[in-house]
Amino acid sequence: MSHDLAAALCLVLVIEGLVLFAAPRSWQTMVREALKMEPNRLRIFGAVAMVAGLLFLQLVH
Repeated sequence: MSHDLAAALCLVLVIEGLVLFAAPRSWQTMVREALKMEPNRLRIFGAVAMVAGLLFLQLVH
C-alpha cells in the first residue's frame, strides 16, 4: 500500500471519528434516515460521492 493511500485512509478515519465525536445524535438520525432508503438509492449516492471525490482529487492533485 502506498504511503499516500495509507495517509488518505487515516484521514477518512479522523473525519469519520470527528463526526461521531462532535455530533453523535445527528449521526444517529442520519443513519435512521438511511435505513429507510432503498438500497439502489444508497448505491447511487455512493457512486456520486466516489465520482465527486475523484474529480476533487484531480483538481487538488
